[in-house]
Amino acid sequence: MCGIAGWVDYDRDLRAERDVALAMTETMSCRGPDAEGLWTEPHAALGHRRLAIIDIEGGRQPMAAEHDGRVLAVLTYSGEVYNFRELRAELAARGHRFRTESDTEVVLEAYLEWGEDFVDRFNGMYAFAIWDARREELLLVRDRMGIKPLYYYPTPSGVLFGSEPKAILANPLAERVVDADGLRELLAFVKTPESAVYRGMYEVRPGQIVRVRREGLTKRRYWRLESREHTDDLPTTISTIRGLLDDIVGRQLISDVPLCTLLSGGLDSSAVTALAARSLGSTKVRSFSVDFAGYTENFQPDTMRDTPDGPYVKDVVEHIGADHTDIVLNSADLMNPVVRAAALRARDIPAGMGDMDTSLYLLFKAIRERSTVALSGESADEVFGGYRWFHDPETVNAGTFPWLATVGVGHRNGLTTLFDEPLLRKLDIPAYRADAYQQALAEVESLPGEGGLQKRMREVSHMHLTRFVQILLDRKDRMSMAVGLEVRVPFCDHRLVEYVFNTPWAMKTFDGREKSLLRAATQDVLPRSVVERRKSPYPSTQDPAYERALQAETARLLGRDDLALAPLLDLTKARNVLDHEVGTTSLQENRTAMEQFVQFNAWMEEYGVRVTI
Repeated sequence: MCGIAGWVDYDRDLRAERDVALAMTETMSCRGPDAEGLWTEPHAALGHRRLAIIDIEGGRQPMAAEHDGRVLAVLTYSGEVYNFRELRAELAARGHRFRTESDTEVVLEAYLEWGEDFVDRFNGMYAFAIWDARREELLLVRDRMGIKPLYYYPTPSGVLFGSEPKAILANPLAERVVDADGLRELLAFVKTPESAVYRGMYEVRPGQIVRVRREGLTKRRYWRLESREHTDDLPTTISTIRGLLDDIVGRQLISDVPLCTLLSGGLDSSAVTALAARSLGSTKVRSFSVDFAGYTENFQPDTMRDTPDGPYVKDVVEHIGADHTDIVLNSADLMNPVVRAAALRARDIPAGMGDMDTSLYLLFKAIRERSTVALSGESADEVFGGYRWFHDPETVNAGTFPWLATVGVGHRNGLTTLFDEPLLRKLDIPAYRADAYQQALAEVESLPGEGGLQKRMREVSHMHLTRFVQILLDRKDRMSMAVGLEVRVPFCDHRLVEYVFNTPWAMKTFDGREKSLLRAATQDVLPRSVVERRKSPYPSTQDPAYERALQAETARLLGRDDLALAPLLDLTKARNVLDHEVGTTSLQENRTAMEQFVQFNAWMEEYGVRVTI
């Protein structure tokens, strides 16, 4: 896994802009600590920071393909193509010769063989840029599910691009401006496709190719989630899912560096860990989990979590014989200003997830000391219908994104509750959400004769797989790559996503529970406690000391005369959040406004953001 950056400009000689291109590339050093490369020609500069996973010596980038001393195409690539060995064999049979053992070279040669259609052959997670020197055009490509990020910023005579916004913002041509729509996107919690918050910047949509020519920029979607008839019966469906999972996990265990799994004790991560253990055979699977000091002993159920993770993690470890490590954090760790600043820099925007971001960053930082690659259970809830709101008729039929209609989701008590009323009226976030919802609905294709609950659940599943999952994949990518850890997500394999998406809702809930198909497909490798466990999200600290520290930081900021966020706030409402009395247990939903307030202000100050409404 790596970080990429680049610049195409048809009106200037970019060989004279090498220092700027290097500065853009250097912002990606966190994603690629092992090596750096920059390739330039008059109208293109491609940068690369490498995290070496496969073919440590041979996979250096940017990688150029040449013929008779002439450069044909150059690739800067982030990701993994899990079927690269099969593709390599096919390309070799067609006459291609390989200098390395890397999947990078396979991607480059595949482009030379099949052109733009090469993406249809890839199974993996990737974001890359190819400069076709013969045509003087750039291709920006992102994987089907959007596991790996890719942003771009059109200019009057070309484009800037990078794995993260910070790479683009390092170029003087990019403005650090957020307009009304950018602010709406930050606050609405809807994840509009292609929106990148910063004015003039865009995100390559999952399954999309952006082509840049001298004449301008064009976009094409090479993959989208399609509705198809499901003809398999229940036993065949369960068997097919298990076969897919065995193949997916087996492929994603390929690595030339130490590998592990993320284990929370939930069904998803436990299934991945157990299947990885089975695939590894006599080699013990290494696993990691995050916990908070005193969390299990003092745990109180909340609207989203019935039980702590610890006991279930222990059951899985004992059941499969994993080599396991618990990463235990305390409130001082979570409030450490250095850590909080690192989490903000990783995201480039104030995502507002508070301790859930900082704890994930610290977990990944600790894992990186022992492993370079980790397998995660992320996205199983979106694929199999695991969230509690999937199974609440009132929420499902609320006429908006279900996660916005769910009790306990922190956006209800977030930063907008502190905003100035005239600003809130101007932003009209409810209307923005309604428009985003209608846009998402319009993308769903119903099958002939499909109606009622099945039609609605197809819509709900589609929205989760194209909108909500992006919020979580973004978070996991940024926090892991901030410390140079590659996280793989088996449940995002497009074959599995397509198959399960088209499975009838009645079959997905055949035993009256959430994720029925995943339970049935993996129960033979899991302890009974995990098979029976109800969905529990990523943990959030309940330590009242953390909330008190957050209150103190909020009060300190509100006492400043130069508060960057002040023009957006109703300061009376902002000060009122300090009136909340901290109880013996601190709940995440009671801290959301403060978390977002502190982080949003830090972002405006550190990034020098100018908000224009």
